[in-house]
Amino acid sequence: MNLFVWINDVFLKMTWLYDSVGTVLGWFGLTHDSVLGAVLHFFLYDTIKIFILLSVLIFTVSTIQSYFPPERSRRILGRFKGIWGNLIGALLGTITPFCSCSSIPLFIGFTSAGLPIGVTFSFLISSPLVDLASILLLASVFNWKIALAYVVVGVLLAVFSGTIISKLHLEDQVASFAFNKPAFELDEETLTRKQRVSFAVDAVKDIVRKVWLYVLIGVGLGALIHNVVPEPLITGLLGQDKWYSVPLATLVGVPLYADIFGTLPIAEALVAKGAGIGTALSFLMGVTALSLPSMVLLSKVVKPKLLTIFAVIVTIGIMVIGFLFNAFGLGLL
Repeated sequence: MNLFVWINDVFLKMTWLYDSVGTVLGWFGLTHDSVLGAVLHFFLYDTIKIFILLSVLIFTVSTIQSYFPPERSRRILGRFKGIWGNLIGALLGTITPFCSCSSIPLFIGFTSAGLPIGVTFSFLISSPLVDLASILLLASVFNWKIALAYVVVGVLLAVFSGTIISKLHLEDQVASFAFNKPAFELDEETLTRKQRVSFAVDAVKDIVRKVWLYVLIGVGLGALIHNVVPEPLITGLLGQDKWYSVPLATLVGVPLYADIFGTLPIAEALVAKGAGIGTALSFLMGVTALSLPSMVLLSKVVKPKLLTIFAVIVTIGIMVIGFLFNAFGLGLL
């Protein structure tokens, strides 16, 4: 157990980095006793930690992803039917870490290959919502109980949503070109170890280039919330005892465009100031699962009725998860 705590502190929470940033700021006379020192410490520590974890995690998951090209993913999903298909679709989404926007082309490919739309929606929800990065980042900010609980409810949300969509038989709500588009026909390429490393390095560069600004904005907001915004203001608006905090956080998060790397520092700061853990996670899940760009892209593939049903089901599911975390999450912190 002591070894696990040491590994967790060194590699996830990076206590050495926390202390190092404090030492460097101390050279300039900036300590936690001053607002500026506290803001800068939060900003520098979280930014550096997130980019270190981001680089390592994206390299790791991209290497895994190189073994799961779209054709292989389609074949795996095609073997399962019913709720098992939804479950496998959700689980496959957790190891193929596509963002919400890049998942849309795969949605078209899976649909054109004849996979049930419920299965493709389970994949579409879980892929950006639950992956290795979200697990380790949540563990680094909160703890392993919260991280694992988040994974479980995220997968359940993907399975539940996909199952409902399957039962509603909404195939006629998918644009005809998605069915007519040829399925993947390319042979899987056998990559060498050097090619897989190159693929993973390119993925790290590509993702860092796309998210760095959102990370800085998210960490900056988190630093201000954590050290400047009065705690009574947060607890009065988003406190665990406020029944409307979860719906409010979810609806605020839905139209935003960011990812877990940019939104997690905000969630961390909200919880530190007294917001319910379920409220913070509802905000995080709303941003991640229902980002505005992904909804716009999806609207080009599915008709308004299916798009609305998808958004409503996922939004309600996120709210339910938020209420449950607020009710029982204190025991996990």
